[in-house]
Amino acid sequence: MYTLFISLAIVSSILLVLVVLAQNSKGGGLTSQFGGSGASNLIGVKKTGDILERLTWGFAVAIIVFSMATNLTSPGIATSAPDEIMEKANQQSAPVTTKPLNIPTDTTKK
Repeated sequence: MYTLFISLAIVSSILLVLVVLAQNSKGGGLTSQFGGSGASNLIGVKKTGDILERLTWGFAVAIIVFSMATNLTSPGIATSAPDEIMEKANQQSAPVTTKPLNIPTDTTKK
């Protein structure tokens, strides 16, 4: 299951890159590649922008969902690590001594 979510996240990220590259920051984007007015009549400039924007948001959300799913379905190696670290920390802690410090005091006056 973990490998499936990783694969889907990679495919979604590649598709997201392709969709973003198909857009044009000036508003032309995909419609200018098909010959301008012919594609505008067929698809429509506004509808092409809407479709590409929805695909961009969809792929971005999909990548977030797949990354959270990989965290939930990750192999058990990472889940036991904090417990092991806490056990080692408890074993290596030094005992606290309550012995008073011997500080020499000078009782002679000069």
